Amino acid sequence: MSQGPRSGLAAVSSALLAMSRHLEVRDVLKTIVASARELLDAQYAALGVPDDHGGFAQFVVDGVSDQQWKAIGPLPRQHGILAAMLHEARPERLADVRKDPRFEGWPSAHPEMSDFLGLPIRDGDEVIGALFLANKNCPKPHGGCGFTEDDEELLSILAQHAAIALTNARLYERSRELTIAEERSRLAHELHDAVSQKLFSLRLTAQAAATLVDRDPSRAKGELQQVAALAAEAADELRAAVVELRPAALDEDGLVATLRTQIQVLDRAHTARVTFTSHGVRALPAAQEEALLRVAQEALHNALRHSGAEHVEVILRKRGQDTVLRVTDDGCGFDPTTVRRAGRHLGLVSMRDRASGVGGTLMVESAPGKGTTIEMEAPGG
Repeated sequence: MSQGPRSGLAAVSSALLAMSRHLEVRDVLKTIVASARELLDAQYAALGVPDDHGGFAQFVVDGVSDQQWKAIGPLPRQHGILAAMLHEARPERLADVRKDPRFEGWPSAHPEMSDFLGLPIRDGDEVIGALFLANKNCPKPHGGCGFTEDDEELLSILAQHAAIALTNARLYERSRELTIAEERSRLAHELHDAVSQKLFSLRLTAQAAATLVDRDPSRAKGELQQVAALAAEAADELRAAVVELRPAALDEDGLVATLRTQIQVLDRAHTARVTFTSHGVRALPAAQEEALLRVAQEALHNALRHSGAEHVEVILRKRGQDTVLRVTDDGCGFDPTTVRRAGRHLGLVSMRDRASGVGGTLMVESAPGKGTTIEMEAPGG
């Protein structure tokens, strides 16, 4: 244990740094689990967050390959030793978990485990998780456990930080829910105002066309063409609103995976080639991820519907302490000096508002016949 305190401080520091970078809770949990396994030199480590239905809402493992994890099957239930830790809220240090009377077996693909160390994760009096390790890489005392009291003490430190991470995650999720509710309310108002105006204009233009049919067919034809244009605009407004209201996969998959999936769909749906690359971007706070996703969606919509581009490239990367989104197309471009017209037509005002709303910036480069580049820079990541 001569290196124990130093290793312990490094493991705790790693977990704290992960939390200070505003990573998603699953990334924080992975850091804690990996740190615990490395610190105590165990073959396996895991952290389970229980749900209210006898299972686990989250279950993070280290030391098990992805292929092996898939072969194991569904997440474990709250039974046996895991249930004891969750319900009795006490540490468990066993020489051979398989010989404990509470052991109830595991799936055929599950790795064999012997000595075992587990601790409940508590937030005050509430047990909010279980952190445990198995198969310490050391000579086992005859009939004894490879894990020591010192190991249990070090693991308890990480368990305390896990409690902090999980508590913060609950607050983070509540904040995200409020943000989503506020966004939906804002969209509802925008949808009502925009579509109401379009429909009002549509009705007036249709009435004008009706009065002109007999006495001025030529003008009536023009009014009917305007009706068709207004109807198309109203349909676009509705489609845009539906896209924004449709829940993105940000909560579960994060920004990078969500963008990659959406761009793959767009690449298949359009004749233009749409590509995506990401370099070194980690998870960001919810507001930044939401803003970057919406700006990407708006820029992609413009490029695919209005520019006539053959290739649209989306890049997400780190730049110092910030995250940069860059959407470039080889389409027809436009004159950026016509800010008022282009701003309305291409949603530039909305994109700038989204960028500034999270402390970021938006840059637009374009010229007739030279394509367009939209670049948003947001803090963090």
